[in-house]
Amino acid sequence: MAQVKVYGRRDVWSTRRHEVSDAIHAALVGAWGLPEDKRFHRFLLLDADDLVAPRSPAYLVVEIVCFTGRSRAARRALIAAFFDSVGPALGLDPDDLEVVIVESPPENWGIRGRSGDELDLPYRVDV
Repeated sequence: MAQVKVYGRRDVWSTRRHEVSDAIHAALVGAWGLPEDKRFHRFLLLDADDLVAPRSPAYLVVEIVCFTGRSRAARRALIAAFFDSVGPALGLDPDDLEVVIVESPPENWGIRGRSGDELDLPYRVDV
């Protein structure tokens, strides 16, 4: 299980949501083997004054909230995919892209009426 939160400036990213979502999802499918049809992305776009950072207006923060269980190599592969593929696809300088992986045990999730550790997922988390 993985959900994605995307933070950026509304004036820069509001018209590019689909492009951003496609690039992020391709990285998750490629690096972690998530199914093509499992896309959970939330865009939290902010007014220019609500995102204060010493970066360009295109600065983008991507937070991946997921079940624990992925290896260090898998987490590093996903981060590499962001800087090798996502950033260039969106025309971002490496300084304007940040990725944070936040892991939580499956039993801390409630999905489809049950605890996450009771789900039968059609893909592996222990990659």
